[in-house]
Amino acid sequence: TISSTAEKVVYLVVFHLSFVMFVWSYWKTIFTSPASPSNEFCLSKADKEQYEKEERPESQQEILRRAAKDLPIYTTTASRAIRYCDRCQLIKPDRCHHCSACDICVLKMDHHCPWVNNCVGFSNYKFFLLFLMYSLLYCLFVAATVLQYFIKFWTNELPDTHAKFHVLFLFFVAAMFFISILSLFSYHCWLVGKNRSTIETFRAPTFRNGPDKNGFSLGCSKNLREVFGDEKKYWLLPIFTSLGDGCNFPTRLVIMDPEQLTASSQNEPAKSSGTNQSFPTRPLSESQNRLLASDSQWVESGPEEENVKSGAKKHIIVSLES
Repeated sequence: TISSTAEKVVYLVVFHLSFVMFVWSYWKTIFTSPASPSNEFCLSKADKEQYEKEERPESQQEILRRAAKDLPIYTTTASRAIRYCDRCQLIKPDRCHHCSACDICVLKMDHHCPWVNNCVGFSNYKFFLLFLMYSLLYCLFVAATVLQYFIKFWTNELPDTHAKFHVLFLFFVAAMFFISILSLFSYHCWLVGKNRSTIETFRAPTFRNGPDKNGFSLGCSKNLREVFGDEKKYWLLPIFTSLGDGCNFPTRLVIMDPEQLTASSQNEPAKSSGTNQSFPTRPLSESQNRLLASDSQWVESGPEEENVKSGAKKHIIVSLES
């Protein structure tokens, strides 16, 4: 039993606070509509009619390339084609995927979650993370407060009433949910640190120089800010503070082996500058995202150059942007 009034007050405050934050995050995750691409990614009426008339894939791709010329798109399919959704009839922005369950294209789609009956993507990914975190804390709180009665049950110190079975059930349910949610929450924390979605973990986005699973990673600190925003006081509240618009994402510089660079240079000889670097050291089109406001982030090769020893492969910094 709780011995003092002060302990009862603390217990009730923690219990209700954790429960309120859990329900609030869960509610926002469920009822926040998945963000879809803006109208600028839709084909014009003339292009759409011409696209539907064309039977050759090459001609269709030419129409899509012309339509995507001024769009902030830097990733393609594995076959180097423009990512186009025939169902929604729009050019997919980077990190956008079509959800068969919701039947819409979702910006920065992570996965469709049956537990919340909603797509988890750019518009509600922060809410989903907070939902996991507060679920974890809530289960931990329940298991911790029931633990003393659970121990008494096994030592036969608990009165012989039907309540002891309720205690046993409650402890095991809280413990099992805690373990399962902990693994899921840890996985998504790792994804945030790497700036990847679940889809990108299994299928790396393809840039001009090939697939790169770390193509959108800007460093752990910037990756965290991209999801939770600049204001730390709002990080633990289920209100939308993510940076960007979901259609345009800053990308990183990738370090490639000479063999891969040579193959890429042969495919695009016209873009070679004639020097040791075939591409500029910065993307051709920088996002206005605040994450790229500082020039200090471009110096990413320092620690790796210090680790290069004699006989090791030399690396060359190239841009991902097309």
